[in-house]
Amino acid sequence: MNFFEHQDRARRNTKKLVLLLLLAVLSLIAITIVLVVFLLNYGRLQTDESIVQHMLNTANLEFIVSVGLGVLAVVSLGSLYKLSQLSSGGKVVAEAMGGRLLNIQTRDADERKILNVVEEMAIAGGTAVPPVYLIDDDSINAFAAGYKGQDAVIGITRGCIQLLNREELQGVIAHEFSHILHGDMRLNIRLVGILHGILLIGIAGYYLMRTAAFSGGSDRRNNGLPFLALGLGLMVIGYSGTFFGNLIKAAVSRQREYLADSSAVQYTRNPFGISGALKKIAAHSQGSLLQNEHAPEFSHMFFGQGVKMAFGGMMATHPPLEDRIRRVEPNWDGSLPTLDYGRSVEEDFDSSDDTEDKRKAMLGAAVAVGAAIGQGGGSSLGGSSVGAGPAGKSSAHQQTQQTQSSIAGASAMDCIGVLSEEHVAEAQNTLAEIPDSIREAAHEPFSARALVYGLLLDADPSVQAAQLQQLKEKAHPASFKALEKILEELPRLDRHLHLPILDLCLPALKQQSPQQYQIFKRNMIILIRADKHVDIFEWALYRIVCHGLEPQRDSLSRYKLKQTQGACQLLISVMARAGHDDEQEALRAYSAAAKELDIPAVGLLPEAQINLQLLDKALEQLNLLRPLDKPRLLKAMAASINHDGEVTATEAELFRAIADSLDCPIPPLLKGQKLV
Repeated sequence: MNFFEHQDRARRNTKKLVLLLLLAVLSLIAITIVLVVFLLNYGRLQTDESIVQHMLNTANLEFIVSVGLGVLAVVSLGSLYKLSQLSSGGKVVAEAMGGRLLNIQTRDADERKILNVVEEMAIAGGTAVPPVYLIDDDSINAFAAGYKGQDAVIGITRGCIQLLNREELQGVIAHEFSHILHGDMRLNIRLVGILHGILLIGIAGYYLMRTAAFSGGSDRRNNGLPFLALGLGLMVIGYSGTFFGNLIKAAVSRQREYLADSSAVQYTRNPFGISGALKKIAAHSQGSLLQNEHAPEFSHMFFGQGVKMAFGGMMATHPPLEDRIRRVEPNWDGSLPTLDYGRSVEEDFDSSDDTEDKRKAMLGAAVAVGAAIGQGGGSSLGGSSVGAGPAGKSSAHQQTQQTQSSIAGASAMDCIGVLSEEHVAEAQNTLAEIPDSIREAAHEPFSARALVYGLLLDADPSVQAAQLQQLKEKAHPASFKALEKILEELPRLDRHLHLPILDLCLPALKQQSPQQYQIFKRNMIILIRADKHVDIFEWALYRIVCHGLEPQRDSLSRYKLKQTQGACQLLISVMARAGHDDEQEALRAYSAAAKELDIPAVGLLPEAQINLQLLDKALEQLNLLRPLDKPRLLKAMAASINHDGEVTATEAELFRAIADSLDCPIPPLLKGQKLV
């Protein structure tokens, strides 16, 4: 199952789950109506009349409808209120859990370790680098929260970063990135909202019962008995609804945890990372249990079981640890590690220097595990032809070669939403190429803005001088000063490092206030328009920044590809012109893309009809394409690029920007890798 199929399945599952919970709400409404009518009209029932007959009496229909609408209003308003609280994305969840945003300039060794792992995984997966929140809890746990990759955050406990080595942290973070890439986060937040609305029925019943119970005077207490009974009934109904809602939540969550474990193994090609983390949870006295009042609300988002649940495994949001370990490490002997609270980061790095034989064995085991548990939901690169039995040295080597060749032979389109050892290695090499001064600048809000300004500066000295003068007048003095420090170093950077540097800047840029962001955005536009011409790289950079920092429109409704023909025409016209100055070559590139989309091949738009506003509007519409229609559009983009057999830096940057705007994360292109 590839990225787009995962996204489509997540969207369909979300609709099914919402429908299931809505049916549960309708059942609660019906039961509440019966309860209210029974309590308030019991004395008026005729001896030969049932309560149902009495309810169907036309004189009571208006009352019945009012009760039903009242209950629906309570549930709906409760859900909308909770969802509005969570509308800012994952940071709300992290802050509710007591998380502290890690300073990306931190010198703390443990904090630096987790930030480096998250950066590597994000760049390897082609996603924005998510902010990391540290929860001061001794347990071993983590979570990913948000609606999309752009507003996602990673939360992780102090115990997790202190007790896990780098290999195990990679497994945990790969697990969380699986939730980000597979669209699990949006469903998780919607579950929180709907369950909160159902719970409000019980809370309303509790307060109604308290009011009736403590009303003064015997007559008033007698008159309040029906309300006391009503309050008790609503409590039972509300909490019963919450109970069954949590059952649904637990069942869905358990299956997704198995899938995320499987994906983490396939992303890292190392089953021992995630199994090692799970073993340490089992060996820890506190395990993965979190000491926070909001933990039950977000229990389905965690890496491990975050709260103790009644009714045993039936209400557990996570499978048993033993089952999870054996699924990724079938030959586990049941032994658990002795936790070393004095382990240093240096020891972690030393312990991860595996021999080549061990590395091959790990890769072979990963392929076997991918075959055993990834067929239903793993990546398309999981090596499903390999058996799941124990692999000897020679078979492990053969499986390793098969795994590496499957990645090497996969196109960039096949790798959308997929992490691999090769991509992680490529990300590590890319980060190593970036000078320390530039990486440090990317981690501070003012100098991160300076880096973006620097990437937008024109090569023409006269245009650049005008741009710098504009920035001196309009940018924050601290940003302009930081720009002056890096001005000589930026032109020496290889072109392929520009977008990874931008990815590193995003967490720092997210720390801007709304007013600071508006000034920053206005300055970007000034720099882009300085030469009276919109360069494709400039627009691509601008799109990635805006998409990463601005709230994105969310909708259950989706467009079909044929409904977006105008936007597609504009986009493939831009792509065709990006790689070709010659009009005939651009027309041929456009025709290659148009053929993929079944649209007229003579619709290449003139440059005069292309501007920033139209491009932004087109991408906003195309971002709402059905998941299974997005690959057709990206294949059309790739056809335009590939028609002359050459991929220029400009075309690669534009392709990445468009894919990013469509929420389709593309990992770094590997050497010799094709687009399709």
